Amino acid sequence: MTPGGIPPEPDAPAVAHWNRGVLRSHNERVLLDRVRAAAPISRAQLARDTGLSKPTVSTALEALERAGLVRPVGLETGARGRAALLYEPDPTAGYVVGVDVGRSWIRVAVADLDGRLLARQDRHNRARTSATMLATATDLARTVVADAGLEPTAVVHTVIGCPGVYDRAADRIRYAVNLPGWGRPGLRGRMEAALGTTVEIVNDANLAALGEYHGGAGVGCPLFVYVTVGTGLGMGIVADGRLFPGAGGAAGEIGFLPLSPRPSDRVGHGASAPVPRRGMLEDAVSADAVVRGARALGMTGPLTAKAVFDAARRAEEPAASAVRHEAQRLAHVVASVAAVLDPELVVLGGGIGANADLLLGPMTAELHELTPLRPRVAASVLGEEAVLLGAVATAVATARDRVFTHHTMGQG
Repeated sequence: MTPGGIPPEPDAPAVAHWNRGVLRSHNERVLLDRVRAAAPISRAQLARDTGLSKPTVSTALEALERAGLVRPVGLETGARGRAALLYEPDPTAGYVVGVDVGRSWIRVAVADLDGRLLARQDRHNRARTSATMLATATDLARTVVADAGLEPTAVVHTVIGCPGVYDRAADRIRYAVNLPGWGRPGLRGRMEAALGTTVEIVNDANLAALGEYHGGAGVGCPLFVYVTVGTGLGMGIVADGRLFPGAGGAAGEIGFLPLSPRPSDRVGHGASAPVPRRGMLEDAVSADAVVRGARALGMTGPLTAKAVFDAARRAEEPAASAVRHEAQRLAHVVASVAAVLDPELVVLGGGIGANADLLLGPMTAELHELTPLRPRVAASVLGEEAVLLGAVATAVATARDRVFTHHTMGQG
């Protein structure tokens, strides 16, 4: 230290080396991003697109190719003069695992860095404890990696989608009342130990929204929401291609929106009635609500929400009335969301939302009665694949950064 506590100036060679390293890494990242956006692409076109000199482009591409991040893919055809070599990202630079843990199914897939699925497995979720669910998910993850012919060490990152909100500080899932025991602390750590990869836990509705943005109903939409209705109720918000999670990750937990009258105001509830484990709105529109409504209207026998919708599709009463009532309740959900977020599009998904052929008509009619704010409402394109594909897309984005950072650190 110099007098006064000011650190000494670094020597000139060290500064020059640092600057060269930063500049080299920056140039390589610019080129890699452009190759991903415009592949297959030639060196000359990369120079024109990025403004970098041809020698700089050549040097950076050679480094990226040695690192296994890009690869030659052929020659440019139809061009005058000497045919130019074309480049594309090398999707085998790393692999990812996506996991969808739902109340009825656990779905797992492994993909390359292009997001191309190489293997997948779906299994009914019959688990009654978090330990069993965890074991099932990790077993399926190991299986799909082996099915793809990969070593476990080839997997760069894993993303798990499930109901609830992941509390990073406590390492636990909150509000996942439909998955027994899933909120125990230490879930992420146990998954990382079991799989040997970094693990990210994301709300399932958020991942489904990203899935629809990348390859479904939300492609190109600057602001839309994905509302999933099934065992529970949730929403993912995508603005300019990015999730909006809120301050604590709970943006979109619309199942907790209040209803009137409150449970404590209803007959048989005292003023000090406890806060329900499920949100009031979730309790009013989820699959259980469809069954309760059908029974109240006179349907008898063993009932599931699917059975109610199947009967309504045959125009049978009182199932058709029960479905209309569900559509009206969902219209209230859309009206509430529209007043706060003003989305261009509302995508309807989940087990109940999959019945858009029966729901959209009465939902639209009810919206016209409720509010002048009427976003377009559309059925999910990806259906039950939305969460898994969103998990893969999220994992790919992280893994791409990881493999580039590893390459950069390896250069010293």
